[in-house]
Amino acid sequence: MANSHGPSIKDDDTYEALRDDGYGKEAAARIANAQANRSQNPSKKGGKAPPYEDWTKDDLYERAQELGIDGRSDMTKAELIGALRDR
Repeated sequence: MANSHGPSIKDDDTYEALRDDGYGKEAAARIANAQANRSQNPSKKGGKAPPYEDWTKDDLYERAQELGIDGRSDMTKAELIGALRDR
């Protein structure tokens, strides 16, 4: 069973799956909530970007630089992924 992410997330399972696929918190919440709403018909995959695990460390670093993530130069690939997902 997925974690409860609070009342603002309407579909915890979808939210967790999207986060695991590399989506940010806001995008995952929007997609999960839209899928939970029967009056909306969102696609299963929102964006076309591959999950962060498929990115090179250099690409992750560049994205972290674009977002102004502090300490990025000392981060491992896994740490960069975590920092990007927390944005």
